Order: sequence, then C-alpha cells, then structure tokens
Amino acid sequence: MKQPPFLKTGDTILIIGTARARSKDQIEPAIAILKSWGLKVELGNNVFKKHHQFAGTDEQRASNLQWAIDHKKAKAVLIAGGGYGTLRIIDKVNFNSLKKNPKWFIGYSDTTILQARLQTLNLASIHATMAFQFPKNKEATTSIKTLLFGEKINYKLKKNKLNRSGKVKAELVGGNLSLIYGLSGSVDDIDTKNKILFIEDLDEQLYHIDRMMMQLKRSGKLKGLKGLIVGGMSDMKDNAIPFGKTANEIILDAVKDHTYPVCFDFPAGHIEKNIALYLGKKAKLNVEKNKVTLNYL
Repeated sequence: MKQPPFLKTGDTILIIGTARARSKDQIEPAIAILKSWGLKVELGNNVFKKHHQFAGTDEQRASNLQWAIDHKKAKAVLIAGGGYGTLRIIDKVNFNSLKKNPKWFIGYSDTTILQARLQTLNLASIHATMAFQFPKNKEATTSIKTLLFGEKINYKLKKNKLNRSGKVKAELVGGNLSLIYGLSGSVDDIDTKNKILFIEDLDEQLYHIDRMMMQLKRSGKLKGLKGLIVGGMSDMKDNAIPFGKTANEIILDAVKDHTYPVCFDFPAGHIEKNIALYLGKKAKLNVEKNKVTLNYL
C-alpha cells in the first residue's frame, strides 16, 4: 500500500468537517497544538458551518473534502469531528489527485468510511483522535504527531484474560465496527484477507454487536485474517433480559474456529486515550501471555 510522505516543520495540514458540526471553541485548541508542532494550518470554509446536525450541506461538505483532496501543498488532512455524515458525501468527490499527491487523512469513527475508500485506492491513513478532541488526552494527541512525522513507535499493552496468543506480520486495516458492517457489499467494502483487522465501537446494543460479528463471519471476513485487534467497546447497552456475554466475549466467540492472535482492550477508539494507528501499513503484532506489543515495519 502506498504511504504518503511524512511531515516536517513548515508543512501544511488542513482541517475540514465531513460530518457533524463543530464550534470554533472546539477547534481552536487543535489549531494551536498543530502550530506548536511547526505546521501551517488551513481551515476548510465549512468547518464552522451548521446545517441541521451537519457541518454544512452535503454539497458544502463534499466541496471541502474535494478541496482537501486536491490541495497541492497540504501534506495531511485532519477531520474536525465525527458523528454521522461522511457516507452522504463519499460518492460526490473524486479521489484521483491523491494518486499523484497522496496525503495523510486523520480521524476515526465516522471517518472509517473515508479510510475505507482510501484503502480501496491502496493509500494508507491514520486512525486517531479528531480535531475537537485534541485537548482531551495529551498522549492520544502526541501519538498523532509521532505517526505524522514518521517517528518510531512501539506500543506495549498489559495482558487481557481473553487474549489469544500468537505473532504475526501483516497490513493493519479496519476502524469502527458498525461502519465496517454498514459498508459490506458496497464499493468501499474492506478487504480483510491476510490482514490484521482492528475494530472498535460505541453505544451499541450487545445483540447488535453479535449480529455484526455474525455478518463478518458469514461473509468470510473473519476466516482469512492474520490477526484481530479489538479496541474500545465503550458504553455497551443490554436489554431487560441480558444477552449473557460482554462485547469482548461476543467477539471472541465469533472467531473461536480460528487460531490467529487476538488482542482485546487496545487503547484506541471511543475512549479518552485514543492512540493513533496507521491503517494500510504493515505491522507486527505479538500477543503473549503477559503482554502485547504492536509496532510498524
């Protein structure tokens, strides 16, 4: 997969809104932090617009995404915030200019749709905290800088009793489980064969987690994996009659017929310490009895 060039002092990064509206007060701290990294910051003209719950109309958001894609000087694009909305505009833009001038796109949650499109174009991206969340956790924000500037990373995690041991080297793909599920059968359907799949989610009914995992299983997306990383499964909901399993137990049950390594509670997703991950880049995952490590090759 093609990797955009790493950033250096003086490079330009853009901030655009592809989904929910965000206020100036929410975005200004991110602008200050990016400038402290030595970057020039340009804002899409829709960042502070509001159309119902969205950062402008579909046409305005699509226009800003197209502007970011085609921008000749920018080396990276930071999504202002998630929620919902990128799916409504993804087919209204042309990604051809990225083939000649690739740039890093940074975000998660709703941004999974954009990152899935980039994966179909053989382009790497960064799954990480969005602009409105920059002040919330210093470690999460700093990890974005580490990845953008191409510094070496080596994530080390504590053990989890549900983890399944193993060692693998493969390309890391994925994102939000609900959106991976929602993209099934579309032009942006994620190819998981011989990959390490990363999933995370927020505010879902446990039976829906089971339904999504069964869909991934029945469509063959779990069969050809090299490894599975499960991030935050936050604020899960249950019915009056309990489903009987946690989200992690549901996921482990879905892959019980396979032997590849599985890592739970990776610090990425809808959690405060949402550390950055390259998507579309080859990684080394090592799940041991007492620890887990992830680094990029």
